[in-house]
Amino acid sequence: MAESVDAPDLKSVGHYARGSSSLPTRIFITNMKKFLLSLGIITILPAAVLANEAKIKGYKTMDSLGCMILRECNDNVRQIRSISDIQRYYPNVNYDSIATEFNQMLLSLDKVGVMVFLSDEKYFPPNHRGVYHTVSNNFFLNETHMGSPAVLMSVMRHEGWHAAQDCMAGTIKNSLIAIIHPEDDVPLLWRIMAERTYPKSAVPWEAEATWAGKTEKMTMNALEACANGEMWKVYPPTPLTKKWLKEEGYIK
Repeated sequence: MAESVDAPDLKSVGHYARGSSSLPTRIFITNMKKFLLSLGIITILPAAVLANEAKIKGYKTMDSLGCMILRECNDNVRQIRSISDIQRYYPNVNYDSIATEFNQMLLSLDKVGVMVFLSDEKYFPPNHRGVYHTVSNNFFLNETHMGSPAVLMSVMRHEGWHAAQDCMAGTIKNSLIAIIHPEDDVPLLWRIMAERTYPKSAVPWEAEATWAGKTEKMTMNALEACANGEMWKVYPPTPLTKKWLKEEGYIK
């Protein structure tokens, strides 16, 4: 879905592109890159939204995904502010077991300016359950899969971890991401799973996001550290990330 614009050895991958080092990398939406660079994220009147929907090449494509992420397509895309909003869309499902963790994550995300949306499946390519966009700082959940509390939390934790990676790279307001843990700290199970699922260039970032996606409160704690301005205190940066943060003036 995204590609690097400042590192020639990076490739387009599911969430974002990454190289082989632990330095942050810049990402943008592949199909909508020119619009993003020239216009940014803009607010559009409903009539314009309908016009943009008509212009996309097709639903369940990278084109429709990019249109949704840029908020140019927002039919049946609803912001989620608490587990009660999720419950309203799935009245026969009991979300009590995940309510505390879910709501705490949303509080931290809101504090740093990240919005979460429940979106129509028509915007997602096949096998996409959710996506985080590090430029707009929003992520989107595919409504088809969120009727299961276990799946909802797996996706929330995974995509929320990418937001925490965004925070690790200086500030969530930029378009950079950085791994949070040293690669050797990621359990082998999750690294192997990531290697089988993602391009090699994305494995370091996806391996720890996969780990977080299956670990209770791991993402919640990282987002809380981000929201409280204690990211680098709670999670000491890797050597290369620390070097970059110093060069950019984020830390001394």
